[in-house]
Amino acid sequence: MNPHTAPAAFFDVDETLVNTKSMFHFLRFWMARQGDDGSGYDAVMAGVHRAAASGVHRSEINRAYYRRFAGVPYDALLEAGREWWREYRRGSAAVVVPAWAAATRHRKAGHLVVLVSGSFRGCLEPLAEDLGAHRILCSEPLVDTDGRLTGEVARPMIGSVKADAVRETVAELGLAAADCSCYGDHSSDLDMLGTVGNPVVVGGDRVLLEHAQRLDWPVLPATPGHLPSPDASPARLLTAAERR
Repeated sequence: MNPHTAPAAFFDVDETLVNTKSMFHFLRFWMARQGDDGSGYDAVMAGVHRAAASGVHRSEINRAYYRRFAGVPYDALLEAGREWWREYRRGSAAVVVPAWAAATRHRKAGHLVVLVSGSFRGCLEPLAEDLGAHRILCSEPLVDTDGRLTGEVARPMIGSVKADAVRETVAELGLAAADCSCYGDHSSDLDMLGTVGNPVVVGGDRVLLEHAQRLDWPVLPATPGHLPSPDASPARLLTAAERR
C-alpha cells in the first residue's frame, strides 16, 4: 500500500446509508412536480415490480428508469435532486443510523469515503456533502450537445458493475484492497463486498447474512433515524457479540 494514501470505505447508498430507494423516492417527487397525484407513480412502480418478478435484471430496470428522463435538461434534473434531498433529509427516518455513523467514523479517521450507487448525482451529491463523502461512483446519465438527457446511461452501477468500479478506484488510487472496507445491504452487493478486506453487511438480507455468518463479517442493523448533525459522535461499530 502507498504509505501516504489512507484506505477507502465504499458504501452502497439505498437502504444502506439512506432509509429509502433514492431513485424511486425522487421519482415520486419529480412526478408530483409535473402534476401527478400519485396514481401515475403507483402505475410506474407496479411495472417495476412486475419486471423484477418476471426476472428482468436489475441493470435493465436501472436503464429503463433513466429513459423516463429523455429530453430533460440535465441541469434541471440535478437541481430537482437537490430540492428532493433538502426535503427528504428532514424526515425522522431519513438515514440508516449505524451505517451513517460508520461512514462518519471512517471520514474522521482520514479514510476516503466513496458512495457506490445505481442512483444519479442529483440525489447523491447533496447527500455526499452532508456525509462528507469524497467520491461518487454512480449511474451517469448521458447528455447530448444541448445539455439534455438522452435517456441512456454510461453503465448502470448495479451488481457486478459496482465491484468493477470499486476495483478500478482501488487500482487508480494505489490502495490495498485488503485495507479497504465496504458496506452493503442487498445480495446484489455481494460481489462488491468481496472486493475488499473488510466487508460489512447492513440489515437482514438472507443471502448476505449467510455469508456474514460463514465468513465472520460484521453486521450492522438497519436502524432508521434522523440525519445526524455534522458534529455528532459516530456510533461504534457492532462487536462480534452483537452480530445477528
